[in-house]
Amino acid sequence: MRSDETRRRGAGDARRTGLRTLGIDIGGSGIKAGVLGGDGRMLTKRVRVPTPHPCPPEVLLKLVAELVAPLSPFQRISIGFPGVIRSGHVLTAPNLGTPQWRGFPLEARISRLFGRPARLMNDAEVQGLGIIRGRGLEVVLTLGTGVGSAIFDRGRPAPHLELAHHPLHKGNTYDEYLGNEARRAHGRKKWNRRLRKTIDVVRTLLNFDVLYLGGGNAGHIDFDLPDDVRIASNNTGITGGIHLWDDEVWDAISGAPWRRASR
Repeated sequence: MRSDETRRRGAGDARRTGLRTLGIDIGGSGIKAGVLGGDGRMLTKRVRVPTPHPCPPEVLLKLVAELVAPLSPFQRISIGFPGVIRSGHVLTAPNLGTPQWRGFPLEARISRLFGRPARLMNDAEVQGLGIIRGRGLEVVLTLGTGVGSAIFDRGRPAPHLELAHHPLHKGNTYDEYLGNEARRAHGRKKWNRRLRKTIDVVRTLLNFDVLYLGGGNAGHIDFDLPDDVRIASNNTGITGGIHLWDDEVWDAISGAPWRRASR
């Protein structure tokens, strides 16, 4: 898939049809939304509400409805969610604190809520679609409540790896070692040392061409990054949603066998 060309074609189609996309970025600490034009740029100011804990499905749906109410009209919806997604269903939602999410048809429920077609994907992968260049092996780490991850090979999303829950250091997972609680408990200086080590581990694990660091805690980075590591805008968690409506991108996502759930 020629990712750059695919994206230009998808954005051009959206402009010609005048379609507007509601982008929803669901995170462990905040739920954000905005309306995008055909080129993926924000047409409205981003709106945000804190994520309650716990946050079961019906609570989330009510919050999203209230959050989106003042925004301008839209014709379709893209959603990023902090967990494993298959065929529009949630398999895991570790940072929302409830087992009620497992198997929940979030894509269909949000589509029904607004009466518009919707597409759902892991939040780090949505952010990645707004960042990547479609060249080589590109990796995205989102630094927020936990640590989100996404891997792209020549623009195609690879099988989703929940690095957040994999042991990283002395039995601590990525979430426990580098998440927001760790930053608050150990302070900025130690958290930055841990991030340096994590970058080295991920480089050894994946041999990436480029690593992008996103999420709210990317703003706390205070050391010079290597040439193959870059900080990404936090807004791409919303704006990347435009690419869920590029036909070739979505066909590659939905057609992959590891993204089809057995329910």
